[in-house]
Amino acid sequence: MIVNDPIGDMLTRIRNGQRAGKSSVLSPNSKARRAVLDVLAREGYIRGYRTETVRKGIENIHIELKYHEGQPVIEIIQRVSKPGLRVYSPSKAIGSYMSGLGIYILSTPKGVMTDVDAKQQGIGGEVLCRVY
Repeated sequence: MIVNDPIGDMLTRIRNGQRAGKSSVLSPNSKARRAVLDVLAREGYIRGYRTETVRKGIENIHIELKYHEGQPVIEIIQRVSKPGLRVYSPSKAIGSYMSGLGIYILSTPKGVMTDVDAKQQGIGGEVLCRVY
């Protein structure tokens, strides 16, 4: 299956899995997806993830979803920058999402990080997604 937007596909799998009450979801493996998942795990939005080999050259990411009192921890997870419309932001123009309760995930020259980290380091980048 060909996917034009791998990060958007993974975010949709997470969103659909939580709406269905699943404990985990699978997504094809890639370095960009793992970088976004590292941020989500560090910020406490998912329990964690691990890679598993399906066959030689094919790997999946097993993403463990997180719930609090039966409700998904992630209420909103949306792709901001899409293949047809890239969204970039300098460090001074990065706003806070949901008055600081949510985060933007950015791809910067120093790696994938949250909006707060990017502001502290004074670097901007491509706004990948927003999470609340």
